[in-house]
Amino acid sequence: MDAVELASLLCSRLCHDLLSPVGALNNGVELLADETDPEMRERCMELLADSARASANKLKFFRLAFGAAGGFGEAIDSREAKSAIEGLYGAEKRIDLGWMVGDDRLPKVAVKLLLNLAMLAGDALVRGGSLDIGAEQHDGEVEVVIRAEGPRIMLDPSLRAALTGTTSGPVEARAAGAWLAHRLAADAGGSIRLSDASEPMLLIGATLPGQG
Repeated sequence: MDAVELASLLCSRLCHDLLSPVGALNNGVELLADETDPEMRERCMELLADSARASANKLKFFRLAFGAAGGFGEAIDSREAKSAIEGLYGAEKRIDLGWMVGDDRLPKVAVKLLLNLAMLAGDALVRGGSLDIGAEQHDGEVEVVIRAEGPRIMLDPSLRAALTGTTSGPVEARAAGAWLAHRLAADAGGSIRLSDASEPMLLIGATLPGQG
């Protein structure tokens, strides 16, 4: 897959994820225009605020995970990554987030890899659960570990294939983040490891050599 195809997939994924909150904004505005009951208008305003917040949080996350957020330097403040993940999953209250990143700054490629892996693991928690995110630098190497636990974990085989680079056919838009994670690791000379689908929890590990 070339860069143009990957960019198209990422754009499709972004549009798909923003469709719901932006659509809710549009519906809320239409309801508000016709509603005269004070209580219902207040409820509409709450829904509009929730949808606007969800849209902003998704844009913030995708800008850092897919785009050029963080500037043109080689490292990014790890607190930006934490804030982006909290915005994506924290408001739902169905996923408990654990943050185990001690370094104040991480290489940009490591941050983008961490965010994409965290998104895959978080989306796999279809009934909620816990999502633990860890990263560590030592001797110029960065290790990233993502652990997801919950009553039901579903990581589609096509996402597994994209993440490990074993996709045989075209990559779907919903697998854009998985394919990007694979390319980020591969281009840096690193690797991604996945726990078996039969395991009760989802573990994703990645190693990026020479990133310090």
